[in-house]
Amino acid sequence: MKEYTAYIPEIRFVDVDALGHVNNATYFTYFEQARIHFFRELIGREWNWDETGLLVAHNEIDYMKPVLFRDVIKIYIGCTHIGGKSFTLSYTLRRQLSQGDEIVAQGSSVMVCFNHHTKQTRTIPEEWLGSLEELLSLGK
Repeated sequence: MKEYTAYIPEIRFVDVDALGHVNNATYFTYFEQARIHFFRELIGREWNWDETGLLVAHNEIDYMKPVLFRDVIKIYIGCTHIGGKSFTLSYTLRRQLSQGDEIVAQGSSVMVCFNHHTKQTRTIPEEWLGSLEELLSLGK
């Protein structure tokens, strides 16, 4: 896995405001969708969420250009930090244009590994580290 790209299949009408712009809070939903696609590829569908769960500890975003109702967008996911129990994913949201793509927003999420049975943080699963480290090395 050299990079991970998630495609948002369509911008829903409910995602936009009266001016036709995607609502600022919806970008975090797009990041969440991209994250789920990434983890589905990394872990597969048979994920024991209760024992190997994740919590979002911090989200941030920089808006550069508005996303409009009919735009086609994709999200590139990277990793900027790996700790013992947490890691930081970065997102670049790009709009597809006939002449290429343009960046419309960038953000990040600090993710904490969590066991929902014990209600405690846990170390990053060993089987995740290789893929996270590959993404981390792309950013250097």
